Amino acid sequence: MKHYNKLVRPYLIWSILIVIVPLLMIILYAVTTGGNTLVNIQFTLENFKKIGEPIYLDVLKKSFKLGFISVAFCLVIGYILAYFITRFKDSTQDFLILLVTIPMWINTLLRTYAWISLLSDNGVINNFLQLIGLTPKELMYTDFAVVLGLISDILPFMVIPIHTSIRKIDPSLIEASHDLGANSFQTFVHVILKMSIPGVINGVMMTFLLSISTFVIPKLLGGGQYMLIGNLIENQFISVGNWNFGSSISIILTVIILIGLSVMKRFDREEKEERDER
Repeated sequence: MKHYNKLVRPYLIWSILIVIVPLLMIILYAVTTGGNTLVNIQFTLENFKKIGEPIYLDVLKKSFKLGFISVAFCLVIGYILAYFITRFKDSTQDFLILLVTIPMWINTLLRTYAWISLLSDNGVINNFLQLIGLTPKELMYTDFAVVLGLISDILPFMVIPIHTSIRKIDPSLIEASHDLGANSFQTFVHVILKMSIPGVINGVMMTFLLSISTFVIPKLLGGGQYMLIGNLIENQFISVGNWNFGSSISIILTVIILIGLSVMKRFDREEKEERDER
């Protein structure tokens, strides 16, 4: 036991330094005022009240709007993709999931610049449209560009949990459904879709939280005119220098993420209990 404690101690100290201390600093800045030097600070809740101002409420609305749109497309595309992956044998499924996750290995900034080269006025898509005699379209700095970038960035986080849930379904349940006279559509709705709901919930929560907290994609594909929650936090810390307000927004975003994680954990626990009962 003593040997185990010695091994754990460095990781514990490191976790405190890079996680606990910064988090406590963010909480302190969020409930105080007086600048970013912690000199002559005063405790207040005004930083949290400030988020209720119309300009910041618009940021929240825009973030949730684009987040919901991105998640909706990811859910449809991700479920179809995950479902068809499960139709293959196990070794092929592992390879296909690997292909899905490969984009995650590439830095988000590089992937976003790749979309810029495709969507810009002189990009690949508009050059192709001109080549076939069509009028070039304004694709950059639009909702379409931002949503497209978000979908490509978060789609794997929708596919993987849904695929995991579908893959865990006992094939005998599907066979029993057919034996009882259900057609393929009825079997899908009442067996596969119903039993994959925990994976769907996890995928929706993960992709939604990622979509509203990112700041690179809206900044580059939106041309700076798209201010989402992640961009607002970055702006308060880097450009404005209002660490107190930026910290309060970070706390709010953290609470949203924690609520999402608790929902995901609850559905994971219920899924495990259902498997144990079966």
